[in-house]
Formats: sequence, C-alpha cells, structure tokens
Amino acid sequence: MTQDTLTLIDLVRQRDLDGIDAWLDEHGALDVAEELARLEPADRAVVFRLLGKDRALAVFEALDPVHQQQLLEALADQAVNELFLGLDEHDRARLLDEVPAKVARRLLATLPVDARSSTNVLLGYPEESAGRVMSPRYVSLRASMTAADALSKVRRAGLRPREVLVLPVTDDQRRLVGAVDLPDVVTAAPGTRIADLLRQETFSARVDDDQEAAARLMQAADLVALPVVDTEGRLVGVVTVDDAMEIIEAEETEDIARAGGSEPLDVPYLDAGVFHLARKRAVWLLILIAAAVLTVNVLQVFEDTLEAVVTLALFIPLLIDTGGNSGSQAATVVIRAMAVGEVRFADLPRILRRELVVGALLGVMLGLVSLPLVTIFFGWQLALVIGSTLLTICTWASFSGGLLPLLAKRIGIDPAVVSAPLITTLVDATGLVIYFLIARAVLGL
Repeated sequence: MTQDTLTLIDLVRQRDLDGIDAWLDEHGALDVAEELARLEPADRAVVFRLLGKDRALAVFEALDPVHQQQLLEALADQAVNELFLGLDEHDRARLLDEVPAKVARRLLATLPVDARSSTNVLLGYPEESAGRVMSPRYVSLRASMTAADALSKVRRAGLRPREVLVLPVTDDQRRLVGAVDLPDVVTAAPGTRIADLLRQETFSARVDDDQEAAARLMQAADLVALPVVDTEGRLVGVVTVDDAMEIIEAEETEDIARAGGSEPLDVPYLDAGVFHLARKRAVWLLILIAAAVLTVNVLQVFEDTLEAVVTLALFIPLLIDTGGNSGSQAATVVIRAMAVGEVRFADLPRILRRELVVGALLGVMLGLVSLPLVTIFFGWQLALVIGSTLLTICTWASFSGGLLPLLAKRIGIDPAVVSAPLITTLVDATGLVIYFLIARAVLGL
C-alpha cells in the first residue's frame, strides 16, 4: 500500500504524525469528520489536536453529538471551552442533551452571560420541538424598509450567509407578517420597499410544534429557512435547511429501525457495544415471540384437520409467508405516504378500498399461477383450497397493512411500530385460520 492510498486509520495505526498532517491538509472538514468517527476515542482526540483552530471548529460541528461528547472528554478544558463557545446555540443545546448533567452544567458555566442565556432559552423548549432546534440568530426587517436599508442591516448583523438567506418581516410588536428571500433583496432596485418583495405565502412553525413537522414543511415547500414564532405569533428564531435535513434523517433512521423490528440505536453503529445492540433487538424479538404463540395455538386447534389431510402442512410456509409479505408491502407504502404527508386519517376509507382491491388482484394473480401446478401434483380440490386461500389472505393482509398504521397514528403510537414484523406475525396466525377453514369447507372435513 503506497503512502497516497493510506487511509487516516492506517496512518493512525502507524503513528505517522507527518502523514496524518498531510492527510488532514488534503481533505475537507466533512471528510475529516467522517474518518474521525471511525477512530477509537483516544485516537480521535490525537488527530483532532493536529487541526488548526478554525478547521477544528468546522470539523467538530460536522460530528455526531455522541462523537462530540467523546472528544470533549478527551480534550483539555481550554480547548473544550473554545469549541463549545464556537457552536451555534441550537448545536450547543443538542450537545448538552447528550452529555451528563454535571458536564452540561460545567459547560454552560464557561459561556459568557449572553451566550448562556440564549442557549438556556432553547433548552427551555420541549425536546424534539421546533423551538429546541431553531437558531435564535436571524435578521428581521420591516415592511416599510427599502432594499438598500435591508442590505445595510444584513451587513451590520455579521451573521453567516446561511443564516440570512431568508429574512423574516415583522411588525412593531415583533409579530411575523411575512418573509423575503435575500436574493430578491440583492437584485431589487435600492429604493424598492420590502413590502413589494414579500413572498406570496408565508410559512412558519410554532415553538411547540414537532420538529419533524417543521422539517417536513420545509421539504414540501422547498424552503431554506422557516421562521419560528411563539404562542403569540412573535418571531423568536428560524429553522435552517441543514438542521431540517438532519431532523428528517434522524426520524427516518428511527422509522427504519422499528420497521425492521428493532429499537433505534441512538448512537452510531460502530460506537454501539454488542450488549447495547442486543438489548435494542431483544425487546422486539420477545414481543414477536409472544405474538407467534398465536400461530402455535392455531395449529393446535386445527390439529385434527392436519391429521386428516397431511398434505395441507406442505403449503403452510408458502401461504403465511405470502400473507406476511403482502401485509408488509401495504404497511410500508402507507407508512411512507404518512411520513411525507400524502395521506392522513381522514383518507382511511379511500386507503382501505384501494388496498382491498390491490390485495384481491394480487391474490387472483398468485392463485391463477398456483392452480395448474397444484392440480397436477395434488389434485383439483387442494388446488382450489390453495387458490382460494391466496385470494383471501392477500386481500386480508393488504387491508390490515393499510389499516393498522393509520390506527396507530390516531391513538398516538409511532406507525413504524406496527409495520412489517408485527403485521407479518399477526397475519401468520389469522392466515392459518383462513387456510384451515377454507380447507374444511372445500374438502368436507
């Protein structure tokens, strides 16, 4: 392996400080943060100390809060204080949620009074609310101002470009009345009034709104910043697009974990210990085992039917797997549509009608494929049982997959909780009941 192809991990293992320095010089902050996350905490601190002050802050901001916390534990107090002060208020609040309470109090005590006050304001809002993730750094305008006046105020504020891409417009009581885009102000004639540049529609979130709802609104409306108001409509901050993307990523990661029958890890995978991984998965496996007892009980109830026609047992895996897969497909589609705001509980009748028809069509297609094959090897009566069961199970499974996520959402449960694994287990038991009842009716058992 040549020096040019060595990764940061390789260089750290070789304790090649000159090579590490050269690697850091050749890579941007995001690349450095990504590779630091793959190092052991002690090695991560060694590499981080080689970064210049400005680059260190950029890399630190790009790290996951868990890795930020580990770095803070390994660095000297002075470096920790400088990094913590350099963060935006909402990034500080997010980091303080991760560290122990004693460490959080110590970090807050190192901040200047104004920075500590603004950070405490964010910490006062509920977790996972728009207020908790908003930035209190913004430039607000008045509708009566000119474009020239607005640009002058933006320059005086000294904020970063991403913090002034959208400029909220307020009245004398600081209530939000609209918003303008910075490019529109820049390209307008100096004497143009801000009132003439206002967007046709103003979007905003309240401080107590769910952070995911705010992020989804930004995604749907193609916004780069979303004003946040208090309960009286007064402007208190903005949610920026980078924070919205992080929120959506975190929420979708959580949904994917639960859809796969596991609890979210809450930490990066490589930082999770084996016992932590096992604990997050064990709860769901225990729940699914308990639900699978229904399948065992169904087999016990229909034991006489199986003894009379042993061939029925051959098709049990095929039928319950098909039913579980059909239910999982329906649940996955509906949960995704709910997540992006395409459907809501009021759409339940339409969804159920659609899923009933889709399930029936799938059942007919699978039944028609199975009929000739089963007839050739096992006779037309068993083929009729299998075909009828496929039709019924697919219809029932699709109906259940469309219904349960919306019902869960209605009663305040994360729809992902009732997704693929749980629906599969429930459809297994009910599918067996359907199978044996049809077999008894057709075969005269």
